[in-house]
Amino acid sequence: MKAARIVEPNKPLQIIELESPQASGNEVIVKVKAVGVCHSDLHLWEGGYDLGEGIFLKVTDRGVKYPVTPGHEIAGTVAEIGSDVKGVSVGDNVLVYPWLGEGECPACKAGNENLCDAPKSIGLFQDGGYAENVKVPHYKYLAKIDGLDLDGATSLACSGLTAYTAVKKANVNSPEFLVIIGAGGLGLMAIQLAKAITKAKIICVDNDDKKFDTAKKMGADFVVNTNVVGSISTGGGGAVETIISICNGKGADSVIDFVNAPQTVKTALAVLRKRGNLVLVGLFGGSIKLSLVTIPLKSLTIQGAYTGNYDDMVELIELAKKGVIKPVISKRYSIDEANEALENLKARKIIGRAVINP
Repeated sequence: MKAARIVEPNKPLQIIELESPQASGNEVIVKVKAVGVCHSDLHLWEGGYDLGEGIFLKVTDRGVKYPVTPGHEIAGTVAEIGSDVKGVSVGDNVLVYPWLGEGECPACKAGNENLCDAPKSIGLFQDGGYAENVKVPHYKYLAKIDGLDLDGATSLACSGLTAYTAVKKANVNSPEFLVIIGAGGLGLMAIQLAKAITKAKIICVDNDDKKFDTAKKMGADFVVNTNVVGSISTGGGGAVETIISICNGKGADSVIDFVNAPQTVKTALAVLRKRGNLVLVGLFGGSIKLSLVTIPLKSLTIQGAYTGNYDDMVELIELAKKGVIKPVISKRYSIDEANEALENLKARKIIGRAVINP
């Protein structure tokens, strides 16, 4: 089978022929119809994460071993099943839950394998979907998606799942005003979800006006360009003043930051009202200085959101089947174009989501 593999960080992916995997026991072989091109793939390709102050966290320090086939947002058709597989048949259209754990840590025992202490995620710690076929270690990680567009369904395994988890965390206090920073694939998905499952007025924040038409179509009530003084919707002041003004002068109840860079976090903290809730999602990286006394004085909550568990993915699939969310697929690539796909993602040339169709 053909696959695109990361041999070492920051080097072009190698398009090579590999032996097709075989299924035994509880294993399932999925013929990949579509795999999402995700920022996590980009970090894997770059070799790690910027922790700020000159510190770089290598993915190899987390247990990643090169070469590896990336791709964790996998939708496809069951091609082969092991002898112990139940409830899954050859020919079924499925979405792969990629956030596998080792099964024994407290998170795994609570059903939260995405937060495992020693993760075994597909497309990071074991070969993923930038290939014609992928081996899934157990049939319990598959969800049937009959009736859904396979290209669009890919995002439900990661970007959509992450957005769903973030929106649920942001909705804990039934916010009146919810700020979503970043109008990329995750941000646009979050806008749709927030519109569906919260009562909040949604303020979309980005630095690219080109994204705002789509954000409004997805359900954003207001848009603010952080690069424009006297930003959209108010006339006067900078981005922080604009957002606070939209929120009736009191600030936002919750902020979800899908970028999570120093400047976006500073903006988020500046616009939060008392008792505000900040959910950090993006992996842009860096560090900031906090005015520590303001955290208890304003009783702020700062928390992270990292994908979701299998049950969350199933809930998300049901929302997609009902038409509540409609993933935006703006670009499609072949396996041979995998390097171009990652380069375009890095250069921010992709609005919405991109997929590879093996």
